[in-house]
Amino acid sequence: MRRSVLLASAVSLAAACSLVYVASTASAAVACAPAWSASAVYVKDNVASKGGNNYTAKWWTQGEDPVAKSGQWDVWINSGACGGTTNPSPSSPSPSRSPSTSPSPSTSPSPSTSPSPSTSPSTPIPVGGLPRHALIGYLHASFANGAGYLKMADVPAEWDIINLSFGEPTSVTSGDIRFTLCPATECPGVETEAEFIAAIKAKRQAGKKVLLSIGGQNGQVQLTTTAARDRFVSSVSAIIDRYGLDGVDVDFEGHSLSLNTGDTDFKNPTTPVIVNLISALRSLKARYGAGFVLTMAPETFFVQLGYQYYGSGPWGGQDPRAGSYLPVIHALRNDITVLHVQDYNSGPIMGLDNQYHSMGGADFHIAMTDMLLAGFPVAGNTANVFPGLREDQIAFGAPSSVSAGNGHVAPAGVQQAVNCLVKGSNCGGYTPRSGLNPDFRGLMTWSINWDRFYGWEFKNSHEPFLNALN
Repeated sequence: MRRSVLLASAVSLAAACSLVYVASTASAAVACAPAWSASAVYVKDNVASKGGNNYTAKWWTQGEDPVAKSGQWDVWINSGACGGTTNPSPSSPSPSRSPSTSPSPSTSPSPSTSPSPSTSPSTPIPVGGLPRHALIGYLHASFANGAGYLKMADVPAEWDIINLSFGEPTSVTSGDIRFTLCPATECPGVETEAEFIAAIKAKRQAGKKVLLSIGGQNGQVQLTTTAARDRFVSSVSAIIDRYGLDGVDVDFEGHSLSLNTGDTDFKNPTTPVIVNLISALRSLKARYGAGFVLTMAPETFFVQLGYQYYGSGPWGGQDPRAGSYLPVIHALRNDITVLHVQDYNSGPIMGLDNQYHSMGGADFHIAMTDMLLAGFPVAGNTANVFPGLREDQIAFGAPSSVSAGNGHVAPAGVQQAVNCLVKGSNCGGYTPRSGLNPDFRGLMTWSINWDRFYGWEFKNSHEPFLNALN
């Protein structure tokens, strides 16, 4: 998402008083560690046993069976067979750390007081669904541009998911994500942080989802090390808990994701920035549970271009960023709430009909979205097919106005694309390979602020249209 007028591409944590089990470290004699417990919380390097083997946790986890979750990209490492005397399982929980005082709304996050990943969330995320067809938008919360500032309390009720733009790192490779409200010097009329938090709570109570969008045009995030990965988890958790959010939106752009030479299999990635992002998002999901909302807003370059080219591998020798979101999407396909690719600020992309499609009309939305629903071979390799996602996981992104991004499509064209994908009607010259998709999730736009600036054309056109699809 872009901040500029003309482009739109992309704390201290309150330690809860809940108690946790912490497994002891395996001994040199390879004795079995305490038996794994589904209710216990384990943190990095904790050891538990099950089925005659010890397992070592890679990061914070709870309820993830080590036998089932010890694959290459999973949370547990199988440390090998154990035997002899088994250490007793804990008979009663013990606190992993002393409870601390929750930060006041006026207190800024501090690196020295950031939470340990072992801390339980202080604002549990409720389990709740989205409407069958959702309206999703980005709110300029941390910066100002020509669209003007909009208070959270003034965001209309039609928006089902509100992505707060943006959480950004202290440096490209730190993994330390920060979010602060736009200062009053840049955003006259900005609410206080306390008012902002209260408005978020009210939105959630009304059934809306409010997420931290991480990245954007300026927020380059490269988790090159496990230390950066762990800092990402702790700092993002701190923001979620501080503001009482439902989850995160991954809006990595620019050079955040790139594939190392030789990393050619999206199902088994080896590039650290990819592997560490996957494990960080899994850790956040494990921390907050079923109610955690995870959305992604990649550009077409990082997803659909993978049909022709994937990284700098043997198929095409293209930019190493080509298709680089695919391993992240694939690894988290069971955790993603909505994937809404930015169908704007894009060059021509080849669709499943092997024809190039250009942004600016219904055809581009249809062809790009069909690829995510039907799946496609990656870089022409028919032995390496990216499987389509569920239709309820898929939306597409469109600029709300001509000032919001290149590739703006008038409401009639956007709705033509949706009707084609949902009902198979008015598809023009493109035949969707995915068939009918009645549970297609909906529409995303950059941005709520720009839509307000142009008299709410996007919201007023598409919210009743989406409701009528039910």
